[in-house]
Amino acid sequence: MSMDIRDFRNALGKFATGVTVITTRDAAGEHYGVTASSFNAVSMTPPLILWSIDKSAYSLDAYCQAEHFVVNVLGSDQVPISNRFAQRGENKFQDIELEEGVGGSARIMGAVAHFECRTWQVYEGGDHFIIVGEVLEYDYQDSRGALVFHNGRYALPEPHPMTIPQEEVETEEGLLGHQFLYLLRQSLSVYRKHFYPRLEHLGVDEKEWRVLTLLLDQGVQPLEAVAQRVAQPLEDLEDTLSGLTRRRLVSVHDDNERTFALTAAGGELAHKLLQMAQDYEQKVFEGVSEDLSHLKSGLVHVIEQLGTR
Repeated sequence: MSMDIRDFRNALGKFATGVTVITTRDAAGEHYGVTASSFNAVSMTPPLILWSIDKSAYSLDAYCQAEHFVVNVLGSDQVPISNRFAQRGENKFQDIELEEGVGGSARIMGAVAHFECRTWQVYEGGDHFIIVGEVLEYDYQDSRGALVFHNGRYALPEPHPMTIPQEEVETEEGLLGHQFLYLLRQSLSVYRKHFYPRLEHLGVDEKEWRVLTLLLDQGVQPLEAVAQRVAQPLEDLEDTLSGLTRRRLVSVHDDNERTFALTAAGGELAHKLLQMAQDYEQKVFEGVSEDLSHLKSGLVHVIEQLGTR
C-alpha cells in the first residue's frame, strides 16, 4: 500500500501531544538529548512508559544501549529548548540549566515534569526503535502548563469552555462573552475557519501559507528564525520547507547557514496569497473600516504593553 508520507504526518498531527526532551549519558560520560513527542504511558504496575527514536538518528546507539534515561516534559515557555534538541549539532546543552538525574542523565531545569527511567526493553518498530522504560523517580509542577504539539505547530493547553463551571465565567462586568481574551479567541477561531479553506484555491495549506508570507515580508531567513516566527517545530517545518522546495516555491539560499528564500514563482504566489488575505479582510470588515483601524491600533498597543513585561 503506497502512502503519502507528508499527508500521513498531517493526519497524525491532529492528535495533540506533549513535547519532551529525552536525555541520557553514555559510558564515556557524553550527554545526549533529543526532542520527542512520541512519549506515552504503558503500565501503572509496574510503572512503564515508552518513546520511539528514528533509526537514522545520530544518537541511536547511545539510547538503545543506555541503562538509564530521563524524560523531560517541557513547559509552555520552553519552545527554544525543544527546537535546540530537535536538530543535530554539538553543544545542545550549552547555557541550559541542568541537574544530574538517574545514571547521570540530565534533568532540564524548568521542565514541568521529569520521569527518571531504567531501560526495560527495546523493540524494533518499522523505521523506529521503541524504547520502554521503568520509572524509578518522577516529579512535576502543578502550577505550570506544558508545551503542546498539535496540527504541526506548538500550542498551549487550556481548559475547554464546556468544562468551566458557570461561577468561573461570571465577573462583575458580565459573562465570559464580554471578556477580551474570549472574544479574541472566538474571533480568531471563526476567522480562520472561513479563511483557511480559501488557501486551497491557490494550492497551499495553512503551514505553507505562513512560511511563504513570512519570507515575502522578511526576505531570506534562517531555519531557526522561521520556526520561531511561524511557531512550528523544526522537524515539521523541515517537512513543510521540503515540500515547498520540491515545488520550486522556496530555495535554499545558503546550505551551510541553512537559510531559505522565495523563488520567483514563490514570490508571485506569496503576493497572490497576501492579496487574497487583504481582500478577505476587507470583505469581512466592510463598513467598519474606521473601527478596524482602531482595533488594530489597540491590539498593537496591547502587544507592546505586554511585550515589555
